[in-house]
Amino acid sequence: MAEGSARLPSSLSARVLGAVVLILLVGGLLVAASTLYNGRLAARQSYDRILLGAAQDIAASIRIQSGTPLVDLPVSAFELLAQAPEDRIHYSVRGPGEELITGLDETLIAPQGRRSGGGAPEFFDARLNGEEARFVRLTRRFAERDFSGGISVTVGQTLRARQAMALDLTLDALLPMLLAGLALLVMSWVVTRSAMRPLEALSEDLLQRDPYDLTPVPTDRLPRELTVMLESMNRFMGRLDRQMEGMRNLISDAAHQLRTPVAAIRVQAESIQDLEDEAARQRALARLLTRTRSLGALLDQLLSRALVIHRTESAPRTPLDLREVALDLMERSDHALLAPGADLRLEIGEEPVMVRADAFSVGEAAKNLLANALKHGTPPIAVGAELRGTEAALWVQDSGAGPTPEVAARLGQRFERSSSSREDSAGLGLAIVSAVAAAFGGRIALEHPENGFRISLLLPAEPPSEEEAP
Repeated sequence: MAEGSARLPSSLSARVLGAVVLILLVGGLLVAASTLYNGRLAARQSYDRILLGAAQDIAASIRIQSGTPLVDLPVSAFELLAQAPEDRIHYSVRGPGEELITGLDETLIAPQGRRSGGGAPEFFDARLNGEEARFVRLTRRFAERDFSGGISVTVGQTLRARQAMALDLTLDALLPMLLAGLALLVMSWVVTRSAMRPLEALSEDLLQRDPYDLTPVPTDRLPRELTVMLESMNRFMGRLDRQMEGMRNLISDAAHQLRTPVAAIRVQAESIQDLEDEAARQRALARLLTRTRSLGALLDQLLSRALVIHRTESAPRTPLDLREVALDLMERSDHALLAPGADLRLEIGEEPVMVRADAFSVGEAAKNLLANALKHGTPPIAVGAELRGTEAALWVQDSGAGPTPEVAARLGQRFERSSSSREDSAGLGLAIVSAVAAAFGGRIALEHPENGFRISLLLPAEPPSEEEAP
């Protein structure tokens, strides 16, 4: 099927109204069936009383004269039966041998089962000239000198009035329900539209926003159900904003940091072409090589910072032992390239120093801490990890006095360069450490122990698991 002809999902309003209509239909059918049953039962009870009253009036009018039963049909009996003018009526009075005394001698289908032998009225259904009818049989017993036995009175009528009464009762009960259902549909539509207005306002707000506007959407005037959704969307927009901010910073850093080294390399390369003295040419080539190495380190730090910022938002956070990070940092050969023959020491204990973070990001932070100490510190240099209450520390310490207070206040900024070495300092090392600390809820601490200067990466400590506990 073509994409343009794909079936569109139904709207929320249509789903709610459809559900309400379905509920009303099912409820209406159940109520109609119940009302019809109860209406038929009420109509049967009402007209059964009329039949019984007519039969009792006729039975009360029976008298024995000279051993012969006589019946003086009362008008009241027919006035009762006249309450159902459209129904056909049957009555008959029979003696002990089923001899017809008076009434209509029509063939009836006798009721199934055994007749009552006492004087209690007996109701049964049969057909009257091919039409469904309801009958009552009442027996009056006589014990006189010249007559003894029971005389039965049978009165019946067709079911038209009963059925009409049951239908009227059903319609009378369903009409209010129909009106209530229509009112409920209107209320459902109004409530649904009212509930959809915040979504429509939200859609308008998002459509009118600038493509780069990722500020949180206000949730103070929205229902709780929408607030939960918008809070999740705001968190997602926050992550996007941080990602875009990281990309903007990377572009800004690259433009700021690369412009001067690239220009210097171009000028030095052009000047080398004009040198005829071999000794001067070699010195210029050495300076060009130094510039090239500095540019390579700068590019490495820029890419490392971009990767760290990306991973802090996307990489899962797992339990990490900072002792392993310190040990891995010492086992690498990177420090041999930065400072050949440097005196490095490892100071870790037996107790786990657990945090929940991304191992790669913390490793990059540790690498930049060590690189900063090797470039600007005084050997010997120590690397260690330890617990400090609720915080876990990964630190690098050198034996120097550390930076001045003015320089220390600016450490960690993206464009800060060390005044001691402008040629070979990228100015992004501690910015990477600062970004890692902020991403995992930590901080950077500048400390002055008795024998040197220490920079510590402090992260919230994670309780060790049973397997990692000593």
